[in-house]
Amino acid sequence: MASNKQNKTPATPQAAWRAVNQAVEARIDPIGMATPLLHAQLAWLSHPQEMSEALAGFSSRMWDLQVHSWHRALGMPSKDVVSPNPDDTRFSDPIWNDSATWDIVKEWYLMLTRQVQDMLYDTPGLSNRDRRRAAFWWRKWLNAVAPTNFLLSNPSAMQKAMETHGESLLKGFNNFVTDFQAGDVQMARPTDFSVGKDLATTPGKVVFRNRLLEVIHYTPTREQLYSTPIVIVTPWINKFYVLDLNPKKSMVKFLVDQGFDVYITSWKNPTAEMREVTFDDYLMEGVGQIIETARGISGSPKVHAVGYCIGGAAVTAWMAWANARYAAKEVPVATVTLLTTLVDYHKPGDIEVFLDENSIKWLEKSMAEKGYLDGKEMASAFRLLRSNSLVWHYVVRGYLFGEAPPAFDVLYWNMDSTRMPAAMHSWYLRNFYLENLLIKKDALTLAGEKIDLGRISQPLYAVSAEDDHIAPWRQTFRINNFVAGPRRYVLSSSGHILGIVNPVVNPPKREYHVGQVERHDTPDEWRDQAEHRPGSWWEDWMAWLKPQSGPLVAAVPVATKKYPALADAPGTYVLEP
Repeated sequence: MASNKQNKTPATPQAAWRAVNQAVEARIDPIGMATPLLHAQLAWLSHPQEMSEALAGFSSRMWDLQVHSWHRALGMPSKDVVSPNPDDTRFSDPIWNDSATWDIVKEWYLMLTRQVQDMLYDTPGLSNRDRRRAAFWWRKWLNAVAPTNFLLSNPSAMQKAMETHGESLLKGFNNFVTDFQAGDVQMARPTDFSVGKDLATTPGKVVFRNRLLEVIHYTPTREQLYSTPIVIVTPWINKFYVLDLNPKKSMVKFLVDQGFDVYITSWKNPTAEMREVTFDDYLMEGVGQIIETARGISGSPKVHAVGYCIGGAAVTAWMAWANARYAAKEVPVATVTLLTTLVDYHKPGDIEVFLDENSIKWLEKSMAEKGYLDGKEMASAFRLLRSNSLVWHYVVRGYLFGEAPPAFDVLYWNMDSTRMPAAMHSWYLRNFYLENLLIKKDALTLAGEKIDLGRISQPLYAVSAEDDHIAPWRQTFRINNFVAGPRRYVLSSSGHILGIVNPVVNPPKREYHVGQVERHDTPDEWRDQAEHRPGSWWEDWMAWLKPQSGPLVAAVPVATKKYPALADAPGTYVLEP
């Protein structure tokens, strides 16, 4: 009599694939790193014809590389078979081309790297999502084992060690010890700057404080101001002073000097006691509160709302809520400006490699224990997205060359991370990133109202950055497909931070594309038709914003009886560790 407890072996490669996937997801791979790699390997094994064709192409390229290596070894000229990407500075030292030995090392590394990457992107029978995930994790490993990361395979580092009689290695060891004690590869030293002294120095007062935020109202520099104030909602995953780094870079100071009445959010760094704070709380006690504070002090019935990154997503959600709650003419916002803001999370860029059901469950378990997500964990994830420039560059320059990290204000701010309350962050990851509900009509209910971005009829000015790896510009462009009001879109050069922190300078450092958007426009069609300008988009923003800002009126007091000064800017929350 046959036993019911038969040992069933998967009959096909596809069945084996599914079985391994289930085991990995359940036990081995809580953050979803190894699963796509196993998927890719099994996919190639189950497609022998495609694998044979790929290996045949690889053999041909390897033969070309072998011929190149022979030529270089014999002192004969030979053009590189593989060249570094334009933004890859690891092999910029001339020795990687001038020396036959090091050129061969470079070429073999680049060849193997390109082959692995190309095969992963071409994996048959694998979803685009798993292809990208597999390629991402393999790329991180290949970046980690680059010859430039090790002393004995980095000719420039060895040369410096000889020139300094080993002093560079001693300094490098000291840098390593410092980073080890700090628990991270540091891009800046904590002693490089002081918030309130070197950074965030624009004068102002904290005029409101609750459990989530301080509202900072800046001191006017003109006797007359535009009657419609500006409120800036900053992302709570970082501290607000990225928009007030120093007088030359400060967007806040620029706006004040342009004659605007400016208010900004400074979010509290959450503790375990705030574990139950929700996204609704951030909307009502954060976005809604700064708008009411600005209206109360200025006397203006409406404000200009500006949102940066996740702050922009919150502003967008609040605008959909407000347009559902109030009649169109009663919405207390005149215009909306969104800076590098995602509202459609279908293709959120490389960050999606960290975001699936397994990884979010793992994060939720971690947050349940502490009550929050440590900002250092998120910062490390974002740095991993650009590991060559944000991790290995500092390892090489710090440990192999013995150089201290530069005193750069943006990098200092980037290291000054914040925490996220468990309930809010879990909700945000699931409903925005995982389910992409913000763009789905009436799929979300926030503070008692169904959310429909199509109700947003106020004029929109949206800014993205061409090299943004956190909010890819083609995805941020999709805001134009959902809102109902007139839309002006800007594509700035540079990335997520420097594309926004883009002051007016002469001669111009950057450039941008700008133009109106129709609902049917695709990102690339719009860029082909948009006007290309050198300089800072801040000037175009002012030309767009000022005509919608009402008449000039006498400057309002920084604080009032109802909103007294609670502290000098930059306040107390920004100083919390």
